Amino acid sequence: MIRKSGFGGGCHWCTEAVFASLRGVKSVQQGWIASEGEFATFSEAVVVTFYPSKIGYDKLIEIHLYTHSCTSEHSMRDKYRSAIYTFNESDLEKASELLSEFQNDFDDLIVTKVLRFCDFKLNREESLNYYFNDPEKPFCERYINPKLQLLMDQFSETANFEKLQHLKSK
Repeated sequence: MIRKSGFGGGCHWCTEAVFASLRGVKSVQQGWIASEGEFATFSEAVVVTFYPSKIGYDKLIEIHLYTHSCTSEHSMRDKYRSAIYTFNESDLEKASELLSEFQNDFDDLIVTKVLRFCDFKLNREESLNYYFNDPEKPFCERYINPKLQLLMDQFSETANFEKLQHLKSK
């Protein structure tokens, strides 16, 4: 059985690299997600297809919170909406519960929204798999590598060390 969830928070290149580096993730589609109501505009995000028998929904949400500024209401939140996009009512309820539980791990208020998934636009082909196509780009070195290092340090039980082998030599 496979499931899907959407995640937005920072640059979709960063978010794509984080989720693509996890064991139990089948695929990551990078682009823009829209929800409904005041969140009907598209915002950078990814759709993650995963095997719940290999990585739990709770672990995906926890990793998401730790790998972007989930407590910052910065001026770019329209472009980089901090959100968990759900594909069904059960996940909507579960994600809301999990955010309340994870709030205890953070000093500041988590601003991440739990939203219904409504629409998705895939990024241009040349931007897909951005990090793994050339991890030595300055953007990757500066912004993505620290997130992946955090995965290796804090979430080693779920990190795909084969994909992250190049970080060990740094």
